[in-house]
Amino acid sequence: MGVRGLQGFVGSSCPHVCTVVNLKDLAAHHRSRHPGCAPTVVVDAMCCLRYWYTPESWVCGGQWREYFSALRDFVKTFTTVGIRLVFFFDGTVEQGKRDEWVRRRLKNSKEISRIFHHIKSHRQQPGRNMFFIPSGLALFTRFALKALGQETFCSLREADYEVASYGLQQNCLGILGEDTDYLIYDTCPYFSISELCLESLDTVMLCREKLCESLGLHLADLPLLACLLGNDIVPEGMFESFRYKCLSSYTSIKENFDKKGNVILAVSDHISKVLHLHQGEKKLEDILPLGPNKALFYKGVASYLLPGQKSPWFFQKPKGIITLDKQVITVSSDPESQQDVPTCTDPESQQDVSMCTDPESRQEVPMCTDPECRQEVLMCTDPQSKQEVPMCTNPESKQEEPLYADPVSKQEVSMCTCPEIQQKLPIATDSEFNLEASTCTHPKMEQEDPVNMGPEIKQQVTMVSDTEILKVARTHHVQAESYLVYSIMSSGEIECSNTLEDELDQALPSQAFIYRPVRQRVYSLLLGGCKDGVSSCPAVKEWFVYPGNPLKHPDLVRPLQMTVPGGTPSLKMLWLNQEPEVQARRLDTLLACFNLSSSREELQAVESPFAALCCLLIYLFVQVDTLCLEDLHAFIAQALCLQGKSTAQLINLQPDYVNSRAVQLGSLLVRGLTTLVLVNSACGCPWKTSEFMPWNVFDGKLFHQKYLQAEKGYSVEALLEQNRSRLTKFHNLKAVVCKACVKENRRIVARVHWGTHHAGRWGRQGSSSYRTDSGYSRSGQGQPWRDQGPGNRQYEHDQWRRY
Repeated sequence: MGVRGLQGFVGSSCPHVCTVVNLKDLAAHHRSRHPGCAPTVVVDAMCCLRYWYTPESWVCGGQWREYFSALRDFVKTFTTVGIRLVFFFDGTVEQGKRDEWVRRRLKNSKEISRIFHHIKSHRQQPGRNMFFIPSGLALFTRFALKALGQETFCSLREADYEVASYGLQQNCLGILGEDTDYLIYDTCPYFSISELCLESLDTVMLCREKLCESLGLHLADLPLLACLLGNDIVPEGMFESFRYKCLSSYTSIKENFDKKGNVILAVSDHISKVLHLHQGEKKLEDILPLGPNKALFYKGVASYLLPGQKSPWFFQKPKGIITLDKQVITVSSDPESQQDVPTCTDPESQQDVSMCTDPESRQEVPMCTDPECRQEVLMCTDPQSKQEVPMCTNPESKQEEPLYADPVSKQEVSMCTCPEIQQKLPIATDSEFNLEASTCTHPKMEQEDPVNMGPEIKQQVTMVSDTEILKVARTHHVQAESYLVYSIMSSGEIECSNTLEDELDQALPSQAFIYRPVRQRVYSLLLGGCKDGVSSCPAVKEWFVYPGNPLKHPDLVRPLQMTVPGGTPSLKMLWLNQEPEVQARRLDTLLACFNLSSSREELQAVESPFAALCCLLIYLFVQVDTLCLEDLHAFIAQALCLQGKSTAQLINLQPDYVNSRAVQLGSLLVRGLTTLVLVNSACGCPWKTSEFMPWNVFDGKLFHQKYLQAEKGYSVEALLEQNRSRLTKFHNLKAVVCKACVKENRRIVARVHWGTHHAGRWGRQGSSSYRTDSGYSRSGQGQPWRDQGPGNRQYEHDQWRRY
């Protein structure tokens, strides 16, 4: 993450850039200078996940109750001293960073292979040096923080930009994260989460002014340096030869610095002594070897410019415009703005933005303050992204929208019927739907993103023509109340990161395939256009990580027709209608997404919080033939026993050993819970989100213990820890699942009764069985699931059938 080599350079070669500070003291000083305004720390949550996840066990699927407790302690520590926290999560992967995203996912896949090799060799979890965050951690952290009453937002572009913008515009105390990009942005002070001592609130502040002093640069030079060194937009290898030339001519090489340190010094020296001579007089391509990478380099530099900021490295022409072969780049996110940008030498004295952080007086953080002065930066687009079926958008919607939705300052309408979100929420008035879906565009729809594409592709594109519904989805997304819905409806492109799946175990299909039919029905609900089982709307691009997928192209997955009793309701009915009888329609739609409409009565009779879990178990056992009765017993027993256990008891729980198949099953269930979040939000929240939050229904170590016990043949009474009150609930839940599976021609049997087609892990490799939503089975013999479908082939439901 961030600028290549900069973190190590600062830590080893410029230690004076890092200053130990106490956040409690800084907050007190802030209050004395800004009476009535709460000192605010804006948190890049994605950087903090691995530091927040403190439970010892991480391979079994997640210690969610322990994790929730750790988050509660984190929040309480700050609120106790009067510091307000605002959390931002990544809401999208920008196209310019897709290659970097893929590179990291492929690297993670190799790490996962090593994890499973260790588990099968030693029957225990690897050390923390191989730590891999549990599946769904980012998503469920959002809901955990909201449950703890925290302001939580999901970004519409790269989160670090929105974090830096919010910190600048809202006069924040600082940014808490772990990304050297925050040393490049000219924003509020940057605090390190890795150096944070929660007990004392001591941490390290990395000061960009002191970095500039060490390098002989100005603050405005840092974006240029970042791109020349390599970052998430400009690949590190792009200017390798240039850096080598700088190093060769650098006369002040320091022997006590490593090669990367000397490279950073050499490039900085070249900027200060050579490039500064031509600053503002020549274009960057005239003084740097940009070649065919000119547009990408400009995009990289401009990506660090926050609203109201300019770059002296953009050649000044009349009206502040640069022309690059008919490509347009503005030199500022607001050419009219002459404001000074704050520095971080003293976190209390450098803020020039007089905006209060009080929630009742927050000002909006605009993506662009003037439609005529947008930063337009060219980038290459995939020529394949211009196919598909046209769907036009409303040409009249042009209003601007801030980076976050402020419920105080905006027109309010009723948004969602989720029990936790009964209050009226704002609808965004913006048409900034930053998309690449292959749909038609309208020439009047304008991009609002100040760091976006050239004029030839800047028309607005969306997958949905109803702008009102799109605005509702956008607001739910920004407020971190939904999952993937807005991405599906706007860009038609979604992603799912790595899951702990063993590529050598062919008995269990990847979660990407197991839950794909559910996602296809959600696509049908959100995008419409399915008639007589045939989809008339474009395929959704899925960047899902699974063994055997090289991620060179997305999988193109078409919607799958769903059958809802009484007909499929409209999104306006599901999302905006407040009539009590509509709640039943929402539940009908949710069950139809899982193809479980026939089990509605049984699921409605299940007590909280087990209805959602039963729905998920039914779907899993119908889909995957290699799941057996012992697996079902373990899933149900852990959910029931979890209700009576304290966090301390769960911490002290130690399974006898770690089983690789149980590791996969734990991750598979958690991925199912994330799928439930998607379906529930798409259907208007018929179930409370607490019903499928993992800290209420799943614990990794507890499941692992029950799995091992069931595998050894423990009785149901033993699985339930001899608790008679749980026995009746166990049999009721088991009966619901088994009865529903029988309706789908799936009989769940004990492992000892399996036939040869269930060989899988207990027989020869490569033999597995997967049941499609239509009731047909697809055998994996001779055609392992791990080799299914990488690339850009299109998927429709017929391809899952075995005739």
